Amino acid sequence: MVDAVFEEQLQRVSNVDGFLAALDQSGGSTPKTIRAYGISDDTYVEGEASMYDVIHAIRTRMITSPSFNGDRILGAILFENTMNREIEGIPVPTFLWEKRNIVPFLKCDKGLLELKNGVQLMKPNPGLDDLLKRAKAKRVFGTKMRSVIKEANEEGIQAIVDQQFEVGNQILAVGLVPILEPEVDINSPDKVKIEAILKEKLIEGLNTKANKGIMLKLSLPTEVNLYKDLVDHDKCVRLVALSGGYPRDEANIILAKQDGMIASFSRALAEGLFDKLTDEEFNTTIGRSITTIFEASKKK
Repeated sequence: MVDAVFEEQLQRVSNVDGFLAALDQSGGSTPKTIRAYGISDDTYVEGEASMYDVIHAIRTRMITSPSFNGDRILGAILFENTMNREIEGIPVPTFLWEKRNIVPFLKCDKGLLELKNGVQLMKPNPGLDDLLKRAKAKRVFGTKMRSVIKEANEEGIQAIVDQQFEVGNQILAVGLVPILEPEVDINSPDKVKIEAILKEKLIEGLNTKANKGIMLKLSLPTEVNLYKDLVDHDKCVRLVALSGGYPRDEANIILAKQDGMIASFSRALAEGLFDKLTDEEFNTTIGRSITTIFEASKKK
């Protein structure tokens, strides 16, 4: 039986101009995100629960801003805690799709292992099947999972790619579209060499490991259009870019040069947003961010 909503979301994610908003800061990165927003740690002295209340308030303010809609934002990547919450009395994934025409995704990894062979693999995730079933029930469209490459170690990069495709196929099996994210550390002195190795490993993976179409999320490449072969591959639904630490303006300049690559920015999207801004100031600031990221992501 054809899932009409899923097919509509797939068409949007595959073909329409726009970008993904990454709102998936998890437990480890949430305090830093809150501080960057201008709220001190002592605001949530009651512990983790109150910390997540604060970050949800920030995300709600972003999502309900007038310019945060499907005209320019194709999808939003959520943390599990956000997926389980509501905005205006509506489950967040439902609110995104029905009120904003934005496709909901879920960050599904549990963080990184220690560095080995120049890379950080994803931690074991024995509860993944249960998480995927709950996400599917909440009408989430796809998932995202991150690992990190710091050195041009071919064995390590192969291990990263193997793990990403293995888990990606597990996600495909329950009817969700995975975003594989083997991030390249933009500060690595081996960045150019790493990217060349990674590209070849990913092409091989698409050819031999992917059971269906998947998405890729990669660091902005040093060589312009290095990843064009991935963009054009028939098993690549969409190729999205993480800002990886570049300031938004610099990330947009690099992104605009890449044919077929769109943004999936987190920190760069939230750049300039602060707790003390009036609603008018906040909406103007995020609206400007959305416009610049959208323009950099448009088809060339």
